[in-house]
Amino acid sequence: MKIVIAPDSFKESMTALKAATAIEEGFKKILPNEKYVKIPMADGGEGTVQSIIDATGGELKTLTVTGPLGESLAAFYGLSGDKKIAVIEMAASSGLDKVELSKRNPLKTTTYGFGELIKDALNEGVEEVLLGIGGSATNDGGAGMIMSLGGKLLDVDKKPIKPTGEGLKDLHFIDVSGMHPRIKDVSFKVACDVDNPLTGLNGASHIYGPQKGGTPEIIEQLDQNLLHFADLVKEQLGKDIDTLPGAGAAGGLGGGLLGFLNAELQRGGDLLVEMLEVNEAIKDADLVITGEGGINHQTQFGKTPIAVSRVAKQYDIPTIALAGCLNEGYESIYDEGIIATFSIIPEFTSLETALENGYKNLKAVSANIAAIIKASQSL
Repeated sequence: MKIVIAPDSFKESMTALKAATAIEEGFKKILPNEKYVKIPMADGGEGTVQSIIDATGGELKTLTVTGPLGESLAAFYGLSGDKKIAVIEMAASSGLDKVELSKRNPLKTTTYGFGELIKDALNEGVEEVLLGIGGSATNDGGAGMIMSLGGKLLDVDKKPIKPTGEGLKDLHFIDVSGMHPRIKDVSFKVACDVDNPLTGLNGASHIYGPQKGGTPEIIEQLDQNLLHFADLVKEQLGKDIDTLPGAGAAGGLGGGLLGFLNAELQRGGDLLVEMLEVNEAIKDADLVITGEGGINHQTQFGKTPIAVSRVAKQYDIPTIALAGCLNEGYESIYDEGIIATFSIIPEFTSLETALENGYKNLKAVSANIAAIIKASQSL
């Protein structure tokens, strides 16, 4: 048999590669002579950089950039093994976890450091940039990113505005003539699993602003500032970004990416499936194993197990999913081609112990599944 092993990371317990290795070891204990293909997966969120590095033999680049509140911090991004693809998680430079709880205020935060990571990748000569934009501390519409890449956002006196959500209220002129020259030669793909517009009650500020420290007054101000920004982008660049699905992602960063980098927004799991050529690996497989830390009713909306199982379903190949825990509504994944789902936690225990024993438990459950398969072959 050819068995494709394509899990996401088990957050705080195992990287995707480590999870895939545990599954392979468990299966080989019972079925040592089968062909195994490991594909470390991700869905554009935390762990995406590591998965691409592991899957392609790539490398991690670290550099000092501007943090969400203007401070210097160490951030990272990944380069694929052939150095043609850069993978950048915006949370590495502009994430909510970079801001102390007492200092969270989406009026004051910036995506400037995110732009610095993109600039460094462009200088490396990459041909494609994959951007994961979850977990942001920002609500600046990508203003900081735009300015760090050479775009000019100017006030009425033609002086640079502050690259923050608050600064957008002063914007009068947009000049993109000095933006990084390689932007036009590079394909930008964004892992984005939300379809919120830029502004309004379902927009960036109202939906995501509160978790970033926004009060009702702050949220209303941010929404008006983003609307002002969108109006000027439409007027001066001829691009209507306000109502585009996904424009409201990451505090309006989705809109900035669409309007200034001509980015393409895709479901994170589907984007990684395409990038890692999962179709090619699965099409002649006999069995697919996937999984991640938790499976629930939200998994069906493009998370890794579903993105993988949909590929397998095209070829009528059965998929089994493994998870640290199975939560309410997990049964919905059976509609997407997954034939069975297993929790790897064998007994009631603390979260700390469950995380610590993740590798061992995943290996054990995999061996048990392999034993069932072996028994069924002899029936």
